[in-house]
This record gives sequence, structure tokens and C-alpha cells, in this order.
Amino acid sequence: MADQLARGFLIGATAGRTTLTGEGLQHADGHSPLLAATNPAVVHYDPAFAYEVGHVMRSGLERMYGEDAENVIFYMTVYNEPVSQPAEPEDVDVEGILKGIHHVSSAPEISGEGEGPRVQLLASGVGYPWIKKAQEMLAEEWGVRADTWSVTSWNELARDAVAAEEWNLLHPGESPRTAYVTDKLAGAPGPVVAVSDFMRAVPLQIARWVPADYRVLGADGFGFADTRPAARRFFHIDAESVVVQTLQALADAGQIERSKVEEAFAKYRIDDPTAVSGVKQEGGDA
Repeated sequence: MADQLARGFLIGATAGRTTLTGEGLQHADGHSPLLAATNPAVVHYDPAFAYEVGHVMRSGLERMYGEDAENVIFYMTVYNEPVSQPAEPEDVDVEGILKGIHHVSSAPEISGEGEGPRVQLLASGVGYPWIKKAQEMLAEEWGVRADTWSVTSWNELARDAVAAEEWNLLHPGESPRTAYVTDKLAGAPGPVVAVSDFMRAVPLQIARWVPADYRVLGADGFGFADTRPAARRFFHIDAESVVVQTLQALADAGQIERSKVEEAFAKYRIDDPTAVSGVKQEGGDA
């Protein structure tokens, strides 16, 4: 399509490695964003919210059919799972949505002495409910405050960062440009933990430009044909796995005792897909 200068929207309605569990491992998609990244004409978005989809669609129409039309194809991965959708915030960061990342919620207040350690949780697409739940668990059970971010496009963030470095290479005498993701996360306290329903290589595209300790969880390897909760536990991308990874990052930074990580690991049994039997989650089983 790109070779023929095509324009249009490609909707990945069965995206993600775990949203089609039980329907055959051949359906599991953990890599399509990486394939999209190889084509300069494909603009990939992995939205988590309906209001993000609206802004992406409008941007696509403007870019493909506006005054300065581009020969690009907008590829959106929208999954196969029902997820309740919040209303668009009044102060929504439209630029962030289109650039690839925007802040969704601030860390909740924690009762007791002090504010506790602070972390940043990043997710794309169907993975956002996992970090939303992890945010609540971290605050209520471990005294850790977490901010949440929706990454609408790992690909576009990476392309922006590469473009900034190329510009700096070609303009050695001018003030260097910085990556958009670097600017957005600058000053955000604590380690950064990212998760998606795709393989780790997708979020790892931005690793060089994240200005903090960066940990990534993803659905690598062959699929796991069982319920959604069990599959996500198998890949270590569910909320409980995000919590353990976050606590491990804090322990490595010397902000909490390592015994807390061991306690969380034993409590949630993140190495056991059968440990999630009967656990209610948004979207239900396949």
C-alpha cells in the first residue's frame, strides 16, 4: 500500500497477544507494531481510551486529506476486549495523545507518615487497566505512589527521538533537540515501569530516551491458550506482575527493603498462571 502511495485507516481489531486466548495461538499478535515500524509510511497508534481514538482519527483525516496531504496509512490496534471507557478529561493533553504519550492520573494520597516512594507506570492499549489496578494496589498494600501514563504510540515516540538525534547530528553548532518522551518524563520521580500486550521489544524502542531507570514487561514468546487472566499471569504483564516489578525497581534503587519484593512475589504468585483462577478483571475471560 505504501509503495502505491495509499492513504487510509487500518484497524487492528484483533490486536494483542492475550485478547484472543482460547481461539488458537495463531491469532496471538505480539509483534505488529514492530512490523509497522519498518515502514515509514505507517503511523501506528495503540490507544487505550475512546477519546484517544477520536483525536487520532481526526489527526489522520487532517494529515491524509488536509491542505498539506501526506501519503501515510494510520494503523490503530484496538483489540478484542470490552473495556469501560471514561469521559474525556476537560484538560486532556491532545498534543501528547498525538505525539505518543500523555499523563492520565496522578499518584493517590497515602495515609500515614510521609508520602512513600514514587513511581511512573506506562501502558498502551488494553494494558492500561493493568497499571490502573497496579496503581491502587501499590498505594493500598505497599505504600507506593504511582502516576499513570497512556502511551498511544511507542513507534511515534521512537521516531521522534531518532529524528531529534539526526537533527543534532546535522546541526552541530546549534542547541540540541531532545526527544518528546524525554521532555514529558523529565522531572517525574522514581523508576519507570512499562507494560503492553505486545512483546517487550515494542516498549523497549524508547528505552534510550527515558530519563530514569526503565523496566519493561511484555508478552514475549508463543501464546498461552487459556483465560485472559491466566495468559497475562503467564506472560507476567498483569497488575500483580506490574506491582512486583515496580517494587523490585524500588528495591534496586535502595528505596525499599528487598524483603518487600519477596513478600509480594509470594503473595501474588506471579510465576503461577493457576493462581488467578476466579479473579475478576475488566473484560472477562475469552
